Amino acid sequence: MRLAGHTLGTPDHTVPQALKLFRAAGLDAAEVIYQDGYTSGLPRGDRRAAMEALKAAEGEGLPIIGLTPYTTAINSLDENEWCGGVDEFRGAIETAHLLGADRVRVYAGAWHPGDTDHDRRWAKLREALQTLAPEAEQAGVRLCVENHFGTMTQTAAETAALVREIAHPAIRVLYDQANLTFTHDESFEEAFAVQGDLIGHVHAKDLIFTDPNAAFRATETARVNASERAVRSRVIGTGVLPWPQILAALLRHGYDDLLSIEYEYRWHPQDLPAPEDGFRESAAALRGMLTEIAEMENAR
Repeated sequence: MRLAGHTLGTPDHTVPQALKLFRAAGLDAAEVIYQDGYTSGLPRGDRRAAMEALKAAEGEGLPIIGLTPYTTAINSLDENEWCGGVDEFRGAIETAHLLGADRVRVYAGAWHPGDTDHDRRWAKLREALQTLAPEAEQAGVRLCVENHFGTMTQTAAETAALVREIAHPAIRVLYDQANLTFTHDESFEEAFAVQGDLIGHVHAKDLIFTDPNAAFRATETARVNASERAVRSRVIGTGVLPWPQILAALLRHGYDDLLSIEYEYRWHPQDLPAPEDGFRESAAALRGMLTEIAEMENAR
């Protein structure tokens, strides 16, 4: 498996600076946020910024393999909002193609406790992805729907159900076990049982619980507010996630692709070492685990 750095972890770095940091940390690739107003991201529809990022990536010998948009409008019941969300994803697909990136993260719309019209919003979400799937396929890009709170696919079961309904090879699952763990949804064994054959991308991060018995609550989608948090972010290998077992399960299910280290320094810098240290330590931990798995397989 190759390891990518995610620019969520480099909020104070420009994209070229983040690429240099990832290379110094021993990483193989980068996943870049696609959002206006973020220092370590690419503005939406800004071809010049994308070309500058491509030039920097080529200079570092470190490809940009994916983009991370933040739009949630693709399940909106307002037609103008829905069309705007679909168009934003079209821009992300076009930019990914320009960069040579082959995956784009997807939030499955917005969905929070108390929201209504689930079936209608689900239908709009499905319609959006059915519309975008052939365009993504033509561009050589897959749209990876994340297991993520505040969306319609918080659980692995929901994510798998959506991807199976659409039944298009350009629509895959973005597997994030840390998200499933802190929302008290599926264990990694349960997640693989329902979505293991659908995984097109993986986010890797770690955490500890401050109160394991606290019910999960989040009023936003991108992050959990400080007042609602019952976890703390940690460097991979120093939290509660069983990464050796998760990596072994990924390989058993045929996933031998990229792991994107989603270091949450943008949201929770107080929890984590500086990005220069955190990415290097996370990469070393993952590579050590992968080496141990390979040695165990060779010994059989």
